[in-house]
Amino acid sequence: MTRYTPPIEDFNFLLRRFLPLEGCDLPSLQALDAETMEAVLEEGARFCETVLHPLNGPGDLEGCRFADGQVSTPAGFREAYQTYCEAGWPGLTSSPDYGGQGLPYVLGLAMAEMITASNTSWGMYPALSHGAWEALNRHGSQEQKDLYLPKMISGEWTGTMNLTESHCGTDLGLIRTRAEPVDDGSYRISGTKIWISAGEHDMADNIIHMVLARLPDAPEGTRGISLFIVPKFLVNEDSSLGDRNGVRCGGIDHKMGIKASATCEMIYDNATGYLVGEAHRGLAYMFTMMNAARLETGIQGLGLASVAYQNAAEFARERLQGRSLDGAKQPDKPADPIIVHPDVRRMLMTSRAFIEGARAIGLYTALQLETQLSHPDEAAREKAGHWVALMTPIIKAWFTDMGFEVTSLGVQVHGGAGYIVDTGVEQFMRDARITRIYEGTNGIQALDLVGRKLVADSGKTIQSFFETAGALVAEASGEEAMNEFIEPLSQALERLKNTTAWVYQQMASNPLEAGAASVDYLNQFALTAMAWSWAGQARIALSGIEDGTGNERFLRTKLDTARFFMQRMLPDTVSLDQKIRAGAAPIMALDAETF
Repeated sequence: MTRYTPPIEDFNFLLRRFLPLEGCDLPSLQALDAETMEAVLEEGARFCETVLHPLNGPGDLEGCRFADGQVSTPAGFREAYQTYCEAGWPGLTSSPDYGGQGLPYVLGLAMAEMITASNTSWGMYPALSHGAWEALNRHGSQEQKDLYLPKMISGEWTGTMNLTESHCGTDLGLIRTRAEPVDDGSYRISGTKIWISAGEHDMADNIIHMVLARLPDAPEGTRGISLFIVPKFLVNEDSSLGDRNGVRCGGIDHKMGIKASATCEMIYDNATGYLVGEAHRGLAYMFTMMNAARLETGIQGLGLASVAYQNAAEFARERLQGRSLDGAKQPDKPADPIIVHPDVRRMLMTSRAFIEGARAIGLYTALQLETQLSHPDEAAREKAGHWVALMTPIIKAWFTDMGFEVTSLGVQVHGGAGYIVDTGVEQFMRDARITRIYEGTNGIQALDLVGRKLVADSGKTIQSFFETAGALVAEASGEEAMNEFIEPLSQALERLKNTTAWVYQQMASNPLEAGAASVDYLNQFALTAMAWSWAGQARIALSGIEDGTGNERFLRTKLDTARFFMQRMLPDTVSLDQKIRAGAAPIMALDAETF
C-alpha cells in the first residue's frame, strides 16, 4: 500500500515567497491573503490524502467496466466525486458569474498536482470538465453559457473534448466527422471519435461533449473544422434534462495505465449539436482547451513524480541492505538502510531536484496564464502571454519525460519489490507513460517550440524567458552567497542563447535541422529554466536563513537541493548543445528501407 502526503510546506513557500503575488493586480487575488490560500490547500490536501489516494490502487486493479453501452467506474469513485462536488472543488477557479469561486489559477494548479499524485485516473474526470468549461466560457454564446456553465461548474455535469479519429491524431485536418445544418439552427453530428477520456461514465447526470466536425461547405484541412456542443442528454431551456441524444459509447480501451479512467470510443449518429462561435474556427477554439490541458498534463507528470519519490524515500530509509562504504551507520542492526548508498541518494536527489524545481516553474506559469487572461493592463497581458506560449510545450514535454523517469527511479529504488504489483509503485510508472503521448506527443511539443515559438512575435516570445532569467542574474550578481547559483545560471543562459542562434540559422537552410534539434533543444531549454527556478528559490532560502524567517531546516534543504541541481543536472546542457550541433545528417543517414 502506497502513501501520499501533499507538499503543503513547499506550496506555501512558493506562494508566499517565490511568486510575485504582492501587488499583483489580478481580480482573483483581491482580498485574498496567504492564510486563506493555505487553508484552501490544506483542505484540498486532506481530501486527496484521505479520500482519493486510498482508492488509487483498488481502482487500478478493478478498472472500468463496459456493458450495454454503459461504463461503470470502480467502487468508491462516484462517492468520492460527489464529496468533491459538495465541497465546491469543481468551481475553485471558475467564474463567480456561473457559481464558481473565482480563486487564483495557481491554487487550481496546486490542487491538480495533488489530485494527480493521489489518484491520476480519478482526476481525469474533473480535469476534462474544466477544459470544456474554459472553451465554452471563452467562445460560446451567452445563451450557451447560461444553459451549460452553471451545471458544469457545480460538477453536476462533466465535459469532454472529442478530437481524435482512427485515421488521424495530431493531424486534425484529416477529420471526417460531419455536421449537417438543420432548419432550427442546430446540427446533426455523425462520425466516430476514439481515445475520448471520460467519454462515458456513471459519475454525473450529463456529459457535455465538445466535438470537432466539418460542415458540408468546409474548406480542406484545419481551416475547415468547427466546434460543436453535443450533450449526452439534450438540455431543456430550464436546464432540466430531456431525451437521450444520438451519441453512445462503442467500447472502452484496455490500457497500460490509468485503468480507472474510461477511455472511450464515441459514436455520433445524427446527434444533435450546437455550433460554438463561428464556423470553421473550431480548432482555434479547441486550443483553449488544449493549451490548458497541456499545462495540466505536465503537472500530471510532476504529481506522479512527487508520489513516486515520497514512497521511494520512505522505502530507502527503512530497507536494510549492505553497509555504508565509509563505515556502518547503524552497527546495532544487521545492515544499514539503503539510503546510505550514493547511488540511491543520486536517484532520490535527482527526483527531488526535478519535483521542487518544476513545481516552481509550473506555479509561476499558472500566474502568468491568469495574468494573460485577466490583468487590466494590456502590456502586462501581452508579456505574460509570451511566457505562457513559450513554456507550455516545455512544461508538457519535459515535465512528463522527467515524470516518467522519476517514477522509473522510484521502482529502481525499491529494487525487486518495485516490480511487484502488491507494492503499488509500479502503477505510478504505468500511469505516467501516457502523459508523454496524449495532448500532443512530446516530439510534437518540441517541434512547436523550435518551429513556432523560436520565431513567434518577432522574437518576443522567446525573449520573455531570457529577460526574466537575466533580471535575476542582474539582481543577484552582487550577492556573494549567490555566486554558486548565479554563475552556472548565467553560463547556461549564454549557452542557450548561442544554441538558439545556431538552430535558427540552420533552419533557414534546411528545415530538417529543426526536427533533428527539437527534442534536445527543448531539454536544454528546460534545464536552463530549472536553473532559473532553483537560483530564485536559493536566493529566497538564503534570505530566510539570514533574517530568521521560516523553517531553517526546510530552507537549508532547499539550498542543498539547488546545489545538487546546479552541479549534477545542469551540466547536461553542455552535452545537449553538442548533440544539437551534430545536426540532422547522422539522424537522416539511413534509407527508410534499412530500418
